Amino acid sequence: MQYQEALDYLYSRLPVFHRIGPKALKPGLGNTLRLCDALGNPQHRFRSIHVAGTNGKGSTAHMLAAIYQSAGYRVGLYTSPHLQAFTERIRLSGQPIAEAEVAAFVTQHQSLIEAVEPSFFEVTVAMAFDYFARQAVDVAIIEVGLGGRLDSTNVITPLASVITNIGFDHMDVLGDTLPQIAREKAGIIKPGVPVIIGETHPDTLPVFTDVATAANAPLIRSEQRMGVADEGVHNGRRQVRVSPTDAPEQVYTLDLTGIYQLSNLRTALTTVAILQPALPVEALAVQRAVANVVGLTGLKGRFQTLRHQPRVIADTAHNQPGLAALFTTVQTLIYNDLHVVIGFVADKDRHRIYEILPVNARYYCCQAHTPRSLAASDLQTELRDLGLTGESYTDVNSAYQSALQNAQPDDLILITGSNFIVAELTDL
Repeated sequence: MQYQEALDYLYSRLPVFHRIGPKALKPGLGNTLRLCDALGNPQHRFRSIHVAGTNGKGSTAHMLAAIYQSAGYRVGLYTSPHLQAFTERIRLSGQPIAEAEVAAFVTQHQSLIEAVEPSFFEVTVAMAFDYFARQAVDVAIIEVGLGGRLDSTNVITPLASVITNIGFDHMDVLGDTLPQIAREKAGIIKPGVPVIIGETHPDTLPVFTDVATAANAPLIRSEQRMGVADEGVHNGRRQVRVSPTDAPEQVYTLDLTGIYQLSNLRTALTTVAILQPALPVEALAVQRAVANVVGLTGLKGRFQTLRHQPRVIADTAHNQPGLAALFTTVQTLIYNDLHVVIGFVADKDRHRIYEILPVNARYYCCQAHTPRSLAASDLQTELRDLGLTGESYTDVNSAYQSALQNAQPDDLILITGSNFIVAELTDL
């Protein structure tokens, strides 16, 4: 098969979460273990760091990858979903996996795929692990797809498990209370493996403590290891003062400018500090890395400025805590009128989100080209019922162009609500 043939085969034959939602999930780790066993168990042939969490796990994973790359390590990075190209999911020292590698894997293992009947995600995990093992990476940063306990990535025994935070998302799969969601995320905690918690909550900390204690896994709360303080944005980069409890304070320059990145930075720095004996990193490498996460890893869609006059920002925030963090950053900006290009998947708990949407904004409701999308007209109706002003458009680029026509140079255009909305932007 050629690359596009291989992708068409995977998309047409396997259940895909970003198209059909939870129905694509295969219960348990059995399929992933069968695939890995047939591949010679590649998940045991490289060191790894496992990253879970409701929000921030992608940014944290990319920060970790950037740091270890800057320190000279050969670094694998597995994330999902992709925004524009499938190959974004699997990276080697910042470079996406070659299309020929994807085609070769699917061609070589077609009979295995048909025998196991895995999900699309399970195949991509196996592909990534096989690639990282063959490429002899020094360490791979593995982002959980959904939850943790039953996620396909949870067949690794990492150097460290990282849980960024817990919030309300995917409640139909993970549970509808914070302790229930936390217990699913805590499923990545392994015996004797340190677990770094980015943000804690009174409802979730007891869960993490219980699971870590039972597993004899050291529990590290990054909030207790170091303080972080925003020093503002200068020359398009955010300055962050970091005050560790056991080292001199430092000011870091971040190319990821969302205020919510402060917590992700603290989580990443704590992880690097805990793993210094196994993966030594010099301070200068960390400074270089966090100032160039986008350049080193190709991360997109995190408070990403697409243009100026008017300023246009794209952000993949897609749940209540993520959007709340996004709007907190927006409130720090200076602009006249706010134009919000927005769309959701239909199975999202939108009512929590509607409670935090800015009232003084003009909304451009749109939908992505995926069966899970909420119809733009339905979104427009729901927003109007809340007293919010908006029109509907058949796709994100039409909505974006309308916003550009209506916006004045000193206005702000925000594009958000879904990974898939941001992914379809032609200007990304």
